[in-house]
Amino acid sequence: MVPRNRVTLPLGSNGAIEAIGGLYVVLAIGWAFERLVGGSPVSNVVLVASFIGVPGLVLLYGSHRLPRTEVRPEFYPTVVRWCLGGLGLLLGILVVYQLEPAESVTDPLRAVLVLTAFGSVAGFGVGINDALAKTRAHELDRRNRELRRIKARLEETNGELEASNERLEQFAYAASHDLQEPLRMVTSYLTLVETRYGDELDADGREFIDYAVEGAERMRTMIDALLEYSRVGTQGGSSEPVDLAAVFATVRKDLEVSLAESDATLETAALPCVEGDRNQLRQLFQNLVSNAIEYSGDEPPHVRVTAERSGSNWTVSVADEGIGIDPADADRVFEVFQRLHSREEYDGTGIGLALCKRIVERHGGEIRVESEPGGGSTFSVTLPATDACDE
Repeated sequence: MVPRNRVTLPLGSNGAIEAIGGLYVVLAIGWAFERLVGGSPVSNVVLVASFIGVPGLVLLYGSHRLPRTEVRPEFYPTVVRWCLGGLGLLLGILVVYQLEPAESVTDPLRAVLVLTAFGSVAGFGVGINDALAKTRAHELDRRNRELRRIKARLEETNGELEASNERLEQFAYAASHDLQEPLRMVTSYLTLVETRYGDELDADGREFIDYAVEGAERMRTMIDALLEYSRVGTQGGSSEPVDLAAVFATVRKDLEVSLAESDATLETAALPCVEGDRNQLRQLFQNLVSNAIEYSGDEPPHVRVTAERSGSNWTVSVADEGIGIDPADADRVFEVFQRLHSREEYDGTGIGLALCKRIVERHGGEIRVESEPGGGSTFSVTLPATDACDE
């Protein structure tokens, strides 16, 4: 919307309307004076003078208010043209009218002044509406151009981010892949040293070799996890309807040994159908259930899986009764290589939950955790809903 402050404009815009309005006011006064001097009735003179002068006053007031309307200044000439057009139209009609026989014309000057005055006001009103329409069309066009520019900038930024992410993923993959061979070499030579010279080593020497082999194996495990993390965006499968009940059946089978060894209970409610990558969803929930078993504390793990519809999404929650998490660490647990416990307490790579977050974000959802130390944890995941599984 344009500012409503008064602005000074040249005669070619609303100044012309002021001139026309002023002209009719002057003509009304002049015509009234001439008729009163000629002895015409005062009431008749006042009435006709009003017909001429009031439209002039309307034009004067309208030109004064015009800069305070929504009409853009570049469309003021539109109002002027309509005003002059209305005046000219009625003037033309009167010219044709004056060609009629003389006895049918009683007072041509009065008719010209009255009708052209009203014609100019009518044209002014139409012009205002026309100018407002052009102003709004101009504003709409300006906003559309701005939206197109913003969209183009966003698309350019998104393209740059996607290219940057792809380069980072390629770098992480290459770096992780290239580290595998040196690690295998270290492990192999350490094993060879232990085999050939084990009898010559004392207890400390054998312990040092065991530490080195264990460290190399742990590094290999971390590199494998990093490779898996880096390939979430590029190696994922296509999106399809996925029955989460079937996914958890597979998870239960994959974790059969772990569930049995820990005497864990995995309880699942009725689970929905969602849109996503079947393999990545299996990996997501397998990680969450594995964590629930791992951090169960001294009691046998009890894991509950529930689902709740929320608009176009399903929120799937994996709850346990384990050791819990400090709320201050609720965001940090989803970062790469962020561990809340030492390796002596709990094993792991520090990538599992970061991988879960990456998978959920690829599906356009969110993952969060609600927990208290000693009060268990509930990991909630939002995923896009679909009814395709029911078909």
